[in-house]
Amino acid sequence: MRSLDSDFRLKFLDRLRPSSKIAWIACYLLGLDVFLFVLQKLLQFFASSWGQDLGGWVSFLSFVVIILFAILAFRWLKAKLLWRLRNRLIVTYVFIGVIPVVILIALALGSLYLFAGQFATFIVTTGLDAELKSLEAVNSLFAHQLAAELDRGLYNPAVLEVMRRSGQPWADRQICAWLDKKLVLNSVPAGENALSPPSLPSLRSSYGAVVRDHDKLYLRVVEILPVRGQELAVLSSQPFDQRMLQELAADLGSVSLYATGLTLQKREQAENKGGIRVSRPEGEYVLDMSKLGPPTYSVGSVPPAARALDRWPVPFPTTIAVVDWNTGDASAPALINVQTRFSKLYQRLFAALGDLAPGVEVILLTVAILFALIEFVALMIGTQLTRTVTSAIDQLYQATKHINRGNFSHRISLKSHDQIATLANSFNSMTASLEKLIEEQKEKQRLENELAIAHEVQSQLFPKEISQLARLEVHGFCRPARTVSGDYYDFLKLDSERLVLAVGDISGKGISAALMMATIHSAVRAYSLQDIPALREPVALGAGSGLSAIEVSAAPGPEVSPAALLTLLNHQLFASTPAEKYATLFFGIYHGAEQSLTYSNGGHLPPIILSEDGTIRRLDCGGTVVGLFDSVSYEEGTASLRPGELFLAYSDGVTEPENDFGEFGEKRLVDLVRENLDLSLPRISEIVTAAVDDWIGANEQPDDVTLVLARAR
Repeated sequence: MRSLDSDFRLKFLDRLRPSSKIAWIACYLLGLDVFLFVLQKLLQFFASSWGQDLGGWVSFLSFVVIILFAILAFRWLKAKLLWRLRNRLIVTYVFIGVIPVVILIALALGSLYLFAGQFATFIVTTGLDAELKSLEAVNSLFAHQLAAELDRGLYNPAVLEVMRRSGQPWADRQICAWLDKKLVLNSVPAGENALSPPSLPSLRSSYGAVVRDHDKLYLRVVEILPVRGQELAVLSSQPFDQRMLQELAADLGSVSLYATGLTLQKREQAENKGGIRVSRPEGEYVLDMSKLGPPTYSVGSVPPAARALDRWPVPFPTTIAVVDWNTGDASAPALINVQTRFSKLYQRLFAALGDLAPGVEVILLTVAILFALIEFVALMIGTQLTRTVTSAIDQLYQATKHINRGNFSHRISLKSHDQIATLANSFNSMTASLEKLIEEQKEKQRLENELAIAHEVQSQLFPKEISQLARLEVHGFCRPARTVSGDYYDFLKLDSERLVLAVGDISGKGISAALMMATIHSAVRAYSLQDIPALREPVALGAGSGLSAIEVSAAPGPEVSPAALLTLLNHQLFASTPAEKYATLFFGIYHGAEQSLTYSNGGHLPPIILSEDGTIRRLDCGGTVVGLFDSVSYEEGTASLRPGELFLAYSDGVTEPENDFGEFGEKRLVDLVRENLDLSLPRISEIVTAAVDDWIGANEQPDDVTLVLARAR
């Protein structure tokens, strides 16, 4: 239990331990920041000025630590959230598809708000301009009429009073006329002061603007006309008051007028650099709103919402140019703030369309629905494509987990005909190949195990301890080209004066050749250790086993006959092995008393007897290979083996290896043995096999190398 707790603590601490340079730096700076913060508080507690000096360092380190930990948090989120391919595709789709749509919608809403606000203020300012234009038109008409009457001397001041009583616009208007700056007409409404003659520098022939006079706003227009060589100036003034503001805000919403509090200064002269920048033809200005107070007039109210999307009002301010009546200064504009609803602006906007407005509404609604459907379809297609890709990747990931567990039979189901399906098909092909390869590997391992067992068994068949005769020493060597050998040699001591020498080569390689070699080994030993009938007259032999008749004697002979042994072995192999299987076999019996070798060669490379004087004799008496043809007889020969002479038997694995210079060959073998004739038999065997290896070089050994040596004493 304690070990489990300690392991848990170690894993927990490993997770908390920083794993990158940025993490180490962030932790170090955090510790330093905490230390400086604590030190600052302690110094402040003791009223030390050093605490204030440390405040800047604490703030700076805190900022750096926040930035570093933000980077670490971003990396952690990226590693955790973006590990799955689905999350990456979703994030990619959000950045490619969703965020642009959101930005477009935000731009559209912002543009709609700006357009709505501009349109609302446009309605108010257009109404104000219309009032000013109307006042200019009336003033110009009255000025021309007055000039004509003065020119004829028929002017009647009572007409103006009659016009004042005719309606509300005339009741609030103040009309004055000066002829060469001499007041000839002054119609002043109740509560208003008489005006002085206009002295603005901009006055030449006519003038109209919103002016400020004694902190009040007016709409004033001036018309200047010549009369009898004199200058007639007619001025009309109408207060910009709550009544006029009410007319401007009629059926629109809430309108507020701020007559004072705004200052417009050139940018290089402005005290408040943080104000609103305003571009005018004469230069860059800054609009300072810091002294803006409560509204001078507020009229109307925000209309109720007509629909669910109309719940948010549209507030938007705008400025109007105001000229000081006495100085002509235009640096203090007025502010109008309008609050209304989209529905009200919509009604005002489409009012001019008349009967076409419902059709335009239908078109706009259809376009909006069409765009929404396109976006919805795009979202569904993107989601489906994302799901297709992520499900395919997940199937591949799950398949790799099956493969990792050793389940090579797992396959990915194919449901499409795209590149991902091709990838899944390739994965299935790969797993099938791996499964087949694993099975082949298992089969190969099984065969290698069987070959190892066969090699171990076969190694027991070769003679381990050779009983030497008093008059003959022997030595044998066999090195398989593969795990098991198809070559065969054996020494079998019959008595103190007789020794059997057998050398063979089985056709083919591998297990089948090794099994046939074991069969020949057993048969040779069995036939050598028992009496075999001598070859005298033909009798039926082995009728029950399917063997053909051979010529043998009814009475047993005194010893083993090499020719008879090969004959019997030939019939046995012919009947019990496939037609293409055969073997070459040299079988001989050495007689120590007579120093002679009785032998029969069944198709094997003829062994050689080397004399001390260098002459050679080949032992080629016998017949064809063993086991290939039926009813084959073998001849038997005898060769003397005098003291000092060497018997040499070998397989084709010694003489047939090739390189760029050709085969190793029998001559090279004989010359090599002749040069080392006085050495021991094992040493001669080592020299020969080393020469064969040098001849083969880096190439693979093509065939089994077998060498049998015997020397008479």
